[in-house]
Amino acid sequence: MRPAAALALGGRRLELDTLFLDAGGVLVNPDWALVSEALGRHGVEATAEALSAAEPRAKRRLDDATGVPPTSDAARGWLYFDLVLAGAGIPRSEATDVALGELRAYHSRFNLWQSVPEDVRPSLARFQAGGLRLVVVSNANGTLHGLFDRLGLTPFFDHLFDSHLEKVEKPDPRFFNLALERSDSRAGRTVHVGDLYNVDVAGARSAGLEAVLLDAGGLYLEADCPRVPSLAVLADALQAAHD
Repeated sequence: MRPAAALALGGRRLELDTLFLDAGGVLVNPDWALVSEALGRHGVEATAEALSAAEPRAKRRLDDATGVPPTSDAARGWLYFDLVLAGAGIPRSEATDVALGELRAYHSRFNLWQSVPEDVRPSLARFQAGGLRLVVVSNANGTLHGLFDRLGLTPFFDHLFDSHLEKVEKPDPRFFNLALERSDSRAGRTVHVGDLYNVDVAGARSAGLEAVLLDAGGLYLEADCPRVPSLAVLADALQAAHD
């Protein structure tokens, strides 16, 4: 039997056995170098650094209570890239549309979210060492398992749930409920970590889970939930709860 872990965040101590994690924006990010190369082939100059710098505010704009819930993850995904380009000062054009079309084709086969932040693997190892069951609950496009195999992330996880394969996506509580059932987890001892308030936090809460928002850009000062800037900080919080 796994030892229970504890998490102290926001003045509360949470006892938990399972950590649910979103994939995109938490475990993996877009390959901005690949995006830059695709744009460059069509005469659009945009460095990977500029695109990455524009991403947090683009994502914050996307995560709007009036815009997120009614749309599908697929629709949000490409609006997201339009917002990133706009934030980087790149107007939409025929050239950007062609480049994004090429990236969409790549994403449908391989998954464009193939950049793993440096702290992810060490943090996952720390979570495992703390006795946590690790489960990915991700709005994805059917390529999640192949992507994680290719990146060497699969061994860290007890279960991977891809919304495309499950035919339901966050924030629908049914997605969290099926993940709880199939991973043999309990809502009261599970915390979900995601990067979109209206998808991850609201969705997790609707299924009776606690949620932590990964706010790398520090743009959710008003959020009514615990926030961390990285998985490394979350791992520190878990360790501190045991010290």
